[in-house]
Amino acid sequence: MSVTLAPARSGDWLAEPGFGVYVHIPFCLHRCHYCDFNTYEGLDALHSPYVDALVAEIERWNGATTPATSVFFGGGTPTLLPAADLVRVLDVVRASFGLAADAEVTTEANPDSVTADSLARLRDGGFTRISYGMQSAVPHVLATLDRTHNPERVPLAVEWARAAGFQQVSIDLIHGTPGESLADWRQSVQSALAMRPDHVSAYALVVEPGTALARRVARGEVTAPDDDQAADAYELAERLLSAAGLRWYELSSWAARADARSRHNLGYWRGADWWGVGPGAHSHVGGVRWWNVKHPTAYGNRIGAGLSPAQARETLDQETRRVERVLLETRLAEGLQHDVLDDAGRAAVPGLVADGSVDVQGDRLVLTPRGRLLADAVVRRLLP
Repeated sequence: MSVTLAPARSGDWLAEPGFGVYVHIPFCLHRCHYCDFNTYEGLDALHSPYVDALVAEIERWNGATTPATSVFFGGGTPTLLPAADLVRVLDVVRASFGLAADAEVTTEANPDSVTADSLARLRDGGFTRISYGMQSAVPHVLATLDRTHNPERVPLAVEWARAAGFQQVSIDLIHGTPGESLADWRQSVQSALAMRPDHVSAYALVVEPGTALARRVARGEVTAPDDDQAADAYELAERLLSAAGLRWYELSSWAARADARSRHNLGYWRGADWWGVGPGAHSHVGGVRWWNVKHPTAYGNRIGAGLSPAQARETLDQETRRVERVLLETRLAEGLQHDVLDDAGRAAVPGLVADGSVDVQGDRLVLTPRGRLLADAVVRRLLP
């Protein structure tokens, strides 16, 4: 099947303010049991040629009409690559797309994949924000998740990032792991807060089909996450994080200050434009979405042959874009503009207000604490 792929140059389109760049690093030292991301272990020999391929793809899409306000290196584990390689890629993003003077530049990292020296090199090269995959502070929970880092390493990695001058340090947590008690979860949240993070993401574990964890659940080796326990864990996280001065701005995200919110992720939730680089990376520009081939080898072969790495694309019609706005913006503390709803969605609002799921604040619908626990159900009622 032939498909029309991405534009020949990013200069062929006009990006909206808030344009972001996502750079995918698909390599991991070890693939965790719950992970369903486009990641691979044991491909060390591809690391160096992969960086060359990223540079070639970015240079192919040069000439954006507005500078990027955020760059996000995700994975995988981006910091498995030498800091010099990540800085090289960022330099090419800067040269090809342009970066706003106050651009937010994030890399994800595992606590055992950084050193004081590598973090200093990243900061000197222009990285401003780091997001650590802590997940839990409890050894038996980490073991069930198949995480290999030592939880005692996390505070040290945070200290190094502070010393290097990173403007923001974010910590990722996961609740609902089989065998995790509410006391375990409390310990993890409190351990994260002891490091004074600027930002915390706290996600409910989802058992994704095809993962090692899904196979363990199917065999009865571990139990599936429990919805009631997930609600208790969320409420506990909200109490602890709020008491420590972090405020929710998206269902799974809390920030110590307005400027500590993830600008890049807010772009996704608000439907802004972004350009994705690397295998499996998705892009969205002006209602057109496209995505690259998934495997690093196939990606590298296409780049090496001078071909587009894009696999397919779709143009989103107005109704699809409206539905996606409801799905995404309902998650935000700033809420959803009332006029995004159609007649059926507006008819559902009085009932949602009556049962305490949403508040009407001016021209916006905002989830209440109860509504945050039932967000998926709220969205279903707004999109009947």
